[in-house]
Amino acid sequence: MFTGIVEELGEIVRLTEGAEDSAVIAVRGPLVTSDARDGDSISVNGVCLTVIDNVDGVFTADVMGETLRRSSLGALQVGSNVNLERAAALGSRLGGHLVQGHVDGVAKLVSREPADQWEVVTFSLPAELARYVVEKGSITVDGVSLTVMAVTDDTFSVGMIPATSKHTVLGSKAIGEPVNLEVDVIAKYVEKMLGSRNV
Repeated sequence: MFTGIVEELGEIVRLTEGAEDSAVIAVRGPLVTSDARDGDSISVNGVCLTVIDNVDGVFTADVMGETLRRSSLGALQVGSNVNLERAAALGSRLGGHLVQGHVDGVAKLVSREPADQWEVVTFSLPAELARYVVEKGSITVDGVSLTVMAVTDDTFSVGMIPATSKHTVLGSKAIGEPVNLEVDVIAKYVEKMLGSRNV
């Protein structure tokens, strides 16, 4: 479980194709690896990955084909920057919202509109996720917990403060680039519970 508060901008240092449409990635992240052990979880652009090795500030993780197909990790290259967050510890502050690191879909950046103290950034909204996205609700974009400012049938917009732009990959994303989306898990559970009721 994560909070959507990015701790560090990491860098992909090695990508190795594995068997059956899988891959092994190596990510440089001195902060998130400072106390990482084999088996720990680290969020990479919103995808929960398991540490299999950690040497000199670089951790390695297996990425199965399902993850490559259902997230933007398959588009990463050596040198790509990524958002990194260690798993939340019980008893720590919850600065963002409850984030599982399970990507629900991939969207694209549609537009960026600068304002005085922030930037309005709009992303496409996959049809199958639209029912979970509401104005003033939470959404995770590339592992960043954000508040939805506005929603249309096929887009949603967020307000991005300078700190978010500076300290996450969202600040350098270009129009048309893919991002990982994770909707609020509470909305999915509510839908399932209400759907099972005999009304």
